[in-house]
Amino acid sequence: MLRLENVDVMYGRRQALFGLNLHVAQGEFVTLLGANGAGKTTTLRTISGLLKPAAGRILFEDAEISGRPPSAIVRLGISHSPEGRKVWPFMTVEDNLVLGGYVHRRRSLKADLARIYELYPRLHERRRQYAGTLSGGEQQMLAIGRALMSNPRILILDEPSLGLAPIMIDRTSDLIRSIHRSGVTILLVEQNAALALQMSDRAYVIETGRLVLEGASAELLRSDYVQKAYLGAGDARAPGAA
Repeated sequence: MLRLENVDVMYGRRQALFGLNLHVAQGEFVTLLGANGAGKTTTLRTISGLLKPAAGRILFEDAEISGRPPSAIVRLGISHSPEGRKVWPFMTVEDNLVLGGYVHRRRSLKADLARIYELYPRLHERRRQYAGTLSGGEQQMLAIGRALMSNPRILILDEPSLGLAPIMIDRTSDLIRSIHRSGVTILLVEQNAALALQMSDRAYVIETGRLVLEGASAELLRSDYVQKAYLGAGDARAPGAA
């Protein structure tokens, strides 16, 4: 469904991704692990069209989307909930959601809003409130709800638990599982490696822009490298490192 082939990404003269290869099949739940600065957010932003690859290509349903504008990528069925939520603080909750559904004809917005409000009753309660006055957990609900307003086939989530209280992390993870069960393919970047691996089918690990490990999430959860590098079990060394 989604495939990255030998993708390089540059920030000016600094290279951020080096020949990255990954794929996400229809209906899968895939997670991308890595330390801060490893290239996870860069990968997601490149898929979404916010960054352009310097080399390689990105395919969605066998059609190349590399270099297409973000609006065109959303229309194809790829929606991105960014790190830090990025809600519009001086707009109401409902206006934020409506803007998330801009790719649809206006007559469908009412049904789309009803669907999001069913998922997130709290957003319905706060629909006339400015988004900037919401709690962190409520803003994360809004960011995911806004991404879902475009009825995506693939939902890309960047650090959805960042800065949330434990009870909100549990609620957010339950919702993400529910979204996946509804038939939406998910690509997740998540700081909580144990949680991400428990939720997902497969996982990739990148370090300094390079893929170092991939496999079934259950297997990676048991691997010595992941245990040491991301679950605090001791010193870690990447597979194949001297």
